[in-house]
Amino acid sequence: MLSVAAPASAINSYNEQPAPERTEVGALVVQSDRDNDPATPDTVRWSCSGTMIAPDVFLTAAHCIDNRPTGTKFYVSLAQNVQADIDASAAEGGTPEEVALRVGVPGTAYFDPTYPGNQADAHDIAVVKFSSAQAADLASRWAFVPATLPTAGQLSALSPRALDAATWQVMGYGTQEAVNGPGGQTHPGGGVRMKATVDFEAINPTWVRLGMNESRDLGGACYGDSGGPNFVTLDNKLILAGTTITGDTPCYATNVAYRMDTASARSFLAPFVTLP
Repeated sequence: MLSVAAPASAINSYNEQPAPERTEVGALVVQSDRDNDPATPDTVRWSCSGTMIAPDVFLTAAHCIDNRPTGTKFYVSLAQNVQADIDASAAEGGTPEEVALRVGVPGTAYFDPTYPGNQADAHDIAVVKFSSAQAADLASRWAFVPATLPTAGQLSALSPRALDAATWQVMGYGTQEAVNGPGGQTHPGGGVRMKATVDFEAINPTWVRLGMNESRDLGGACYGDSGGPNFVTLDNKLILAGTTITGDTPCYATNVAYRMDTASARSFLAPFVTLP
């Protein structure tokens, strides 16, 4: 699962670009006690990526929310460089909550209760829901237009040839591809919103596989991009086809995204957002 345990700029370093225009794409910021010791202060770090799909709903992955320490709080930032904001807020000082509140807007996290599901359907989907006041705070800090979700079965209705001919992009705040060093592989960077072109490879009932090989002039996702969007352009409209969940360990070849047009994804989202 492509989440990170600590702040790690980016989508893979090759064939990537900054994405300041995609302000609906944000970072999940986590305030938590990592050692379960109340005597030590909480940490504040970005952990995953995601997308605003309504003025008060942020879409991400269930594995970004589940299995956190007791008392964990979730925030969303739509800043281009969330790591810089965290560093600046930490330097300003204050309690962990004060640090986090300067970086992002708090919300309540919900994930699919059937997660982790199985190989056929992982149910790896979650949202952060904001109250009216929190949503107003978010809108006052960042201007954004919520992403467009697909209609029911929209990807299934298209032929593989049509999906292959479409333009696909992945976005997120994740780290870069593996770099070999004396101590083994590391993944540098992270915390800056980036984008890269990916290419359709295959589709199954709940997943879409996207190629990201450098040799094909593609980029791709890595650790920290979990929950972030994989957009496809259909009929000149940018559609949030799926969210990044996993891929190959060094982040060289394949991004595997959880489809948003499936019955299970739409069933989870229905209580939180008006579906197309």
